[in-house]
Amino acid sequence: MLQRPVDNEYPKYYVPYVKLVSDGELLSILKENLAEMVALFEGLSEEDGHFRYASDKWSIKEVLGHMTDTERIMSYRLLRVGRGDQTPLAGFDENDYINGSQFDLLSNKEILEDFKAVRHATITLIQNMADDVWNRKGIANGTEITTRAIAYIIAGHAIHHGKIIKERYLTDLNK
Repeated sequence: MLQRPVDNEYPKYYVPYVKLVSDGELLSILKENLAEMVALFEGLSEEDGHFRYASDKWSIKEVLGHMTDTERIMSYRLLRVGRGDQTPLAGFDENDYINGSQFDLLSNKEILEDFKAVRHATITLIQNMADDVWNRKGIANGTEITTRAIAYIIAGHAIHHGKIIKERYLTDLNK
């Protein structure tokens, strides 16, 4: 079983994400989160997908697109660090990715299918990693990070945004 990373394995700004990951088998947590996101998004209309709880906030579609983009990037980091690649990995600005996207032009179903594909790829990547890679260290966004920390950050990031959708978007949408 993959052990929870300790605080010195990742930058402090990821602490809230890692703390959101409950104790238990990480692969099960990722699969449960996938099922939750599928149920949540399959229950939304196309109109709901365009909802923003404030004018300067992303739409629900953009939030799921952001979750997908970030998981794709973090899985790439997991692959590189896990395979022992010591090349420093660049950071990214999530707002640039949203500004360069077309999520609001896609259907909820199309965005959800992309999220599902990325999550399935993340799961198989984690499943197929050797046991001895989880403590490997690499540099991402100018800071040291371990393979297992990246795996937990992936899970925590998705949990974080799922909570935001439920608490800020769906609460306001249903008023």
